Amino acid sequence: MDLARAESLAQKDPERAQDVLREAREQLGEPLDELRRLSRGIAPPVLVDRGLPAALTELAAISPLPVTVEAPALDLPEHVEIGIYYVVSEALTNAAKHSGAESATVEVTRIGEDVRVRIEDDGRGGAAMRTGGGLAGLAGRVASLEGHLDVRSPAGSGTRVEAVIPCAS
Repeated sequence: MDLARAESLAQKDPERAQDVLREAREQLGEPLDELRRLSRGIAPPVLVDRGLPAALTELAAISPLPVTVEAPALDLPEHVEIGIYYVVSEALTNAAKHSGAESATVEVTRIGEDVRVRIEDDGRGGAAMRTGGGLAGLAGRVASLEGHLDVRSPAGSGTRVEAVIPCAS
């Protein structure tokens, strides 16, 4: 309703229209923050029941590719573990569907106050972040945790997906 009001004010009172838009943006900020908090809290049962190393090992076991997992037991916040789980899940799914890879590796490492998860495959490379694609979705999920996602996928050289997430996020 505020957007419709701003639209109708745009021609006759642009300053008031800007005020209405600013108020609408502020109002949307609160539910958006709440949605981010909620989405951080949705955890797969295996992660809750058995922990991150076991959950990643299970992802590797159900992958069509042979996957090696190096994931020590780390004391990480639950929302960070959930983020890591989904990064690994999506990266392995992409590798199996698109890369032509014969194998992949998953490595989770604590680096100071951050945790890094790296997924590499030996496929054909060429992966790119496209609007609406799985990698773009992952980048958004990692950004919601105040981290960053890096994808390196030169043609003919496999793909490396790396997320660094602050443990205090």
